[in-house]
Amino acid sequence: MADKWKQTALLVIDMQNDFVLEDRLTRVKGGKAIVPNVIKAVETARQRGILVVWVVREHDYSGRDVELFRHGFYCAEKGGPATKGSEGAELVDGLEIRKEDYKLVKTRFSAFFDTNLHTFLQSNGVNNLVVIGIQTPNCIRQTVFDAVAHNYPSVTVIADATAAATPEVHEANLFDMRNIEVATPTLEEWAAETNMLVDISI
Repeated sequence: MADKWKQTALLVIDMQNDFVLEDRLTRVKGGKAIVPNVIKAVETARQRGILVVWVVREHDYSGRDVELFRHGFYCAEKGGPATKGSEGAELVDGLEIRKEDYKLVKTRFSAFFDTNLHTFLQSNGVNNLVVIGIQTPNCIRQTVFDAVAHNYPSVTVIADATAAATPEVHEANLFDMRNIEVATPTLEEWAAETNMLVDISI
């Protein structure tokens, strides 16, 4: 059963300064609170040999590659949220990309939209996805629904390692995901499951 983790990837979505830090225009209000749990989830994944995939936004300084509704956040002189190479596009303190991890850049909500994510996962034998990060009604939800559309047999969202602007919005979206058979354990429950599988394999 421990082989399950070799077929699993942890997708860490948009845990970047511009979306988490309190002084940023595009911050998600619930983002900062989940940072400790995101760190613990990544640590657990690495201990179990789970592939960590960092899904981030990186945009052209002028906003030429963003959604139409985001154009107002960008100008040619100063750039905008998650401009490529900027401090705002970096991961928040406590998170780092290691050489064994994989970094995927997206320019839309879903990590699957116009990216090589599905091909990369399939090429590496990944059938099970665990999703954490921000924010629940947008990037988390779109990625999860696309994963279901791609027929990944197991899709999990760690409930307290994901966040939205309000707890009510967060829970409403988790409810919708449960209705399409997406698991939504807490970090403690998910970590306990990984420990159980390791113990059984021993």
